[in-house]
Amino acid sequence: MGDRPKPTMRADYAVFRVITTRWMDNDVYGHMNNVVHYSLFDTAVNGWLIENGLLDPTSSETIGLVVETGCRYHAEMAFPDTVHAGIKVTRLGTSSVRYEVGLFRNDEETAAAEGFFVHVYVDAKTRRPAPLDATCREALERLQV
Repeated sequence: MGDRPKPTMRADYAVFRVITTRWMDNDVYGHMNNVVHYSLFDTAVNGWLIENGLLDPTSSETIGLVVETGCRYHAEMAFPDTVHAGIKVTRLGTSSVRYEVGLFRNDEETAAAEGFFVHVYVDAKTRRPAPLDATCREALERLQV
Protein backbone atom coordinates (compact mmCIF):
# COMPACT_ATOMS: atom_id res chain seq x y z
CA MET A 1 0.00 0.00 0.00
CA GLY A 2 3.02 2.30 0.19
CA ASP A 3 2.81 3.05 -3.55
CA ARG A 4 -0.75 4.37 -3.32
CA PRO A 5 -0.89 7.98 -4.56
CA LYS A 6 -1.88 10.62 -2.04
CA PRO A 7 -5.24 12.32 -2.51
CA THR A 8 -5.22 15.46 -4.60
CA MET A 9 -5.88 18.89 -3.13
CA ARG A 10 -8.41 21.55 -4.13
CA ALA A 11 -5.61 23.64 -5.64
CA ASP A 12 -5.00 20.86 -8.20
CA TYR A 13 -8.25 21.64 -10.06
CA ALA A 14 -9.26 24.41 -12.46
CA VAL A 15 -12.98 24.78 -11.66
CA PHE A 16 -15.51 23.49 -9.15
CA ARG A 17 -19.17 22.54 -9.22
CA VAL A 18 -21.17 22.03 -6.04
CA ILE A 19 -23.43 18.97 -5.90
CA THR A 20 -25.66 18.06 -2.99
CA THR A 21 -25.92 14.44 -1.97
CA ARG A 22 -29.29 12.72 -1.70
CA TRP A 23 -30.74 10.32 0.84
CA MET A 24 -30.72 7.56 -1.76
CA ASP A 25 -26.95 7.97 -2.30
CA ASN A 26 -26.22 6.12 0.96
CA ASP A 27 -26.02 2.36 1.01
CA VAL A 28 -26.65 -0.15 3.82
CA TYR A 29 -23.17 0.58 5.22
CA GLY A 30 -24.14 4.20 5.91
CA HIS A 31 -21.93 5.85 3.32
CA MET A 32 -22.26 6.92 -0.29
CA ASN A 33 -22.37 3.88 -2.56
CA ASN A 34 -19.38 3.58 -4.89
CA VAL A 35 -21.49 3.80 -8.05
CA VAL A 36 -22.67 7.30 -7.02
CA HIS A 37 -19.13 8.62 -7.44
CA TYR A 38 -19.28 7.89 -11.16
CA SER A 39 -22.60 9.69 -11.43
CA LEU A 40 -21.07 12.72 -9.69
CA PHE A 41 -18.15 12.75 -12.16
CA ASP A 42 -20.58 12.71 -15.07
CA THR A 43 -22.83 15.36 -13.49
CA ALA A 44 -19.91 17.68 -12.77
CA VAL A 45 -18.37 17.55 -16.24
CA ASN A 46 -21.58 17.61 -18.26
CA GLY A 47 -23.00 20.36 -16.04
CA TRP A 48 -19.89 22.44 -16.74
CA LEU A 49 -20.16 21.75 -20.49
CA ILE A 50 -23.84 22.80 -20.52
CA GLU A 51 -23.23 25.93 -18.40
CA ASN A 52 -20.46 26.99 -20.79
CA GLY A 53 -22.58 26.54 -23.91
CA LEU A 54 -20.58 23.55 -25.16
CA LEU A 55 -23.33 20.96 -24.88
CA ASP A 56 -27.06 20.87 -25.44
CA PRO A 57 -28.03 17.24 -24.92
CA THR A 58 -31.06 17.57 -27.19
CA SER A 59 -29.55 19.44 -30.12
CA SER A 60 -25.73 19.42 -30.17
CA GLU A 61 -24.27 18.12 -33.41
CA THR A 62 -21.44 16.45 -31.49
CA ILE A 63 -21.59 14.70 -28.13
CA GLY A 64 -19.02 13.15 -25.83
CA LEU A 65 -19.31 9.41 -25.22
CA VAL A 66 -17.49 7.91 -22.24
CA VAL A 67 -15.01 5.25 -23.40
CA GLU A 68 -12.93 4.78 -20.25
CA THR A 69 -13.37 5.58 -16.57
CA GLY A 70 -11.86 4.90 -13.16
CA CYS A 71 -12.04 5.95 -9.51
CA ARG A 72 -9.80 5.88 -6.44
CA TYR A 73 -11.48 6.19 -3.03
CA HIS A 74 -9.76 7.88 -0.09
CA ALA A 75 -12.47 8.70 2.46
CA GLU A 76 -16.16 8.14 3.01
CA MET A 77 -18.87 10.59 2.04
CA ALA A 78 -22.56 10.33 2.90
CA PHE A 79 -25.84 12.19 2.80
CA PRO A 80 -26.20 15.05 3.83
CA ASP A 81 -22.66 15.99 2.70
CA THR A 82 -22.13 18.65 0.07
CA VAL A 83 -19.70 17.55 -2.63
CA HIS A 84 -17.39 20.05 -4.31
CA ALA A 85 -16.34 18.47 -7.60
CA GLY A 86 -13.05 19.81 -8.93
CA ILE A 87 -12.55 19.42 -12.67
CA LYS A 88 -9.43 19.53 -14.82
CA VAL A 89 -8.43 18.35 -18.28
CA THR A 90 -5.23 16.31 -18.46
CA ARG A 91 -5.29 15.31 -22.13
CA LEU A 92 -6.82 17.04 -25.11
CA GLY A 93 -6.70 15.08 -28.35
CA THR A 94 -8.24 15.63 -31.76
CA SER A 95 -11.60 14.17 -30.75
CA SER A 96 -10.99 13.02 -27.18
CA VAL A 97 -10.66 14.60 -23.76
CA ARG A 98 -9.47 13.10 -20.48
CA TYR A 99 -11.18 14.75 -17.53
CA GLU A 100 -10.02 14.25 -13.96
CA VAL A 101 -12.46 14.98 -11.15
CA GLY A 102 -11.76 15.30 -7.44
CA LEU A 103 -14.70 14.92 -5.07
CA PHE A 104 -14.26 16.96 -1.90
CA ARG A 105 -16.50 16.39 1.12
CA ASN A 106 -17.91 19.66 2.46
CA ASP A 107 -14.99 22.05 3.13
CA GLU A 108 -12.21 19.44 3.23
CA GLU A 109 -9.00 20.30 1.36
CA THR A 110 -8.11 16.76 0.26
CA ALA A 111 -10.18 14.68 -2.13
CA ALA A 112 -12.39 11.96 -0.65
CA ALA A 113 -12.40 10.35 -4.09
CA GLU A 114 -10.85 11.11 -7.43
CA GLY A 115 -11.51 9.72 -10.81
CA PHE A 116 -11.21 10.21 -14.50
CA PHE A 117 -13.13 9.60 -17.63
CA VAL A 118 -12.38 9.95 -21.30
CA HIS A 119 -14.91 11.45 -23.67
CA VAL A 120 -14.60 10.71 -27.36
CA TYR A 121 -16.56 13.32 -29.24
CA VAL A 122 -18.73 11.90 -31.99
CA ASP A 123 -21.28 13.09 -34.50
CA ALA A 124 -24.61 12.82 -32.66
CA LYS A 125 -26.29 11.07 -35.62
CA THR A 126 -23.60 8.77 -37.03
CA ARG A 127 -21.71 8.17 -33.77
CA ARG A 128 -18.44 8.48 -35.69
CA PRO A 129 -15.55 10.43 -34.08
CA ALA A 130 -15.64 14.16 -34.76
CA PRO A 131 -12.84 16.64 -34.11
CA LEU A 132 -13.32 19.18 -31.33
CA ASP A 133 -14.27 22.55 -32.77
CA ALA A 134 -12.20 25.65 -31.96
CA THR A 135 -14.68 27.02 -29.40
CA CYS A 136 -14.80 23.75 -27.47
CA ARG A 137 -11.03 23.28 -27.63
CA GLU A 138 -10.42 26.82 -26.35
CA ALA A 139 -12.81 26.30 -23.40
CA LEU A 140 -11.29 22.92 -22.52
CA GLU A 141 -7.77 24.36 -22.67
CA ARG A 142 -8.78 26.64 -19.77
CA LEU A 143 -9.30 23.50 -17.66
CA GLN A 144 -5.76 22.26 -18.18
CA VAL A 145 -3.67 22.72 -15.05
